[in-house]
Amino acid sequence: MQLVVLTGVSGSGKSVALKALEDAGYYCVDNLPADLVGPLADYLATRGEPKVAISADARSRESLGKLPPIVERERARGAEVRVIFLDASDESVVHRFNETRRPHPLARDGQELQAAIAEERAMLAPLASMADRVDTSVLQPSQLRGWIQDLLVADRQRMTLVVESFGWKKGPPSDADFLFDVRFLPNPHYDPHLRPQTGNDAEVIAFLERETQAGLLVEDIQRFLARWLPRFVLDQRATITVAIGCTGGRHRSVYVANQLAERFQADYHVVVRHRDLR
Repeated sequence: MQLVVLTGVSGSGKSVALKALEDAGYYCVDNLPADLVGPLADYLATRGEPKVAISADARSRESLGKLPPIVERERARGAEVRVIFLDASDESVVHRFNETRRPHPLARDGQELQAAIAEERAMLAPLASMADRVDTSVLQPSQLRGWIQDLLVADRQRMTLVVESFGWKKGPPSDADFLFDVRFLPNPHYDPHLRPQTGNDAEVIAFLERETQAGLLVEDIQRFLARWLPRFVLDQRATITVAIGCTGGRHRSVYVANQLAERFQADYHVVVRHRDLR
């Protein structure tokens, strides 16, 4: 059985992610107390369910602390368990709760939202430390659905290498394991003809390869990653995220991310994300 434990801070998009897993053929259960994970897995195994996803978060705070050892026990019993932790900046979480006017599950009479968020982060820290993290701070629901499916529809015998472009204007992704800043490369944005294009377009690619040292930079990053990524494989990491940032996340970072993804696709299951392309 493939068992996905979906967790994370309130307001980070867990409902959207769970629906994406249901659409991908997972048997999904929302807000399951940790004590019921084992019995549910046993029951669904007798039914022949191959893919199961549960959502566990602060709504079941009484049993949440039991979840890390339960995950390890299920792995020891032979289940393939993936823990996905959805995160978002405090600013994004506050904005989402203000928009929906929903109460935070840990909010108490007179307690400020920021205090509830801080309490929840402390409660979830043990789960976050054993999970693949996804930063949803600036993601649209459609992006999150695609990213969740990319993480889980993979060759499970190989580590997944996520190569993500982003723009520093919106801040770096908090789930990055490696972060490279490429803003020192000449920017195609200042060419009026290239500005509306992206790093996916032939003219921008030609500019970066002709007018900049982007190719040399890609080779340097490739050598660095080729040396150190195998250590993460030995450590049995399921996913590593390499984030490439330029100013707007549309030209230089997209080109570099695409080039790196192409060079590593023979060795890893590679997922390419362009966070700030709409």
